Amino acid sequence: MVLDAWVTAVTRLGGDSDTARRSGAELIERYREPHRRYHDLAHVEAVLRDSAWLSAELGLSEVDTAVLALAAAAHDVVYDGVPRQDERRSAEWAGERLGAAGVAREHCAAVERLVLATIDHLGEDPLTLALLDADLAVLGGAEAEYDRYARAVRAEYAHVPEPDWRRGRGAVLAGLIAREPLYRSAPARARWEARAKANLKREEHSFGG
Repeated sequence: MVLDAWVTAVTRLGGDSDTARRSGAELIERYREPHRRYHDLAHVEAVLRDSAWLSAELGLSEVDTAVLALAAAAHDVVYDGVPRQDERRSAEWAGERLGAAGVAREHCAAVERLVLATIDHLGEDPLTLALLDADLAVLGGAEAEYDRYARAVRAEYAHVPEPDWRRGRGAVLAGLIAREPLYRSAPARARWEARAKANLKREEHSFGG
């Protein structure tokens, strides 16, 4: 799914399919790195799926849909557990690979901008909202799905002592719960908001919050 989505989006924006296939293979290998527990191939497949659904719901153009797909595919391509730096390096990776495939600079810049938006999860335009909401869609899953997500995130931070983890994770949960609304686009709110808030509060309660 990821490779096909990447190649299709690159060629839709005028890029070379063979070059795209090579960078797409690299993309997949990066998401298969052994240290990843949540930010892996399953995560990027989910973000691709949910961002495509939001693109259709929001009526985005074919070009914008292709840009969104590339950003969704590349948004965590570099993941070393270093916030802000990971996103910047992911944006750079995407810009370099897309440029090498012959994608126009304006489209490369749009993809990079979207990836960088995942640093602070801020933005107002429909493309940005679609990516950010899709990235958080896991929060609105069924309880079992959410619990798998929470365990996977903890596994990625296995090096963090439990007291520090509980303090840090508790702050993240409180911040997400306080966001009103959590999802910025109307389709995402209708689909995920209520269940996401319930899941977040349930995890916070398990921490004694």
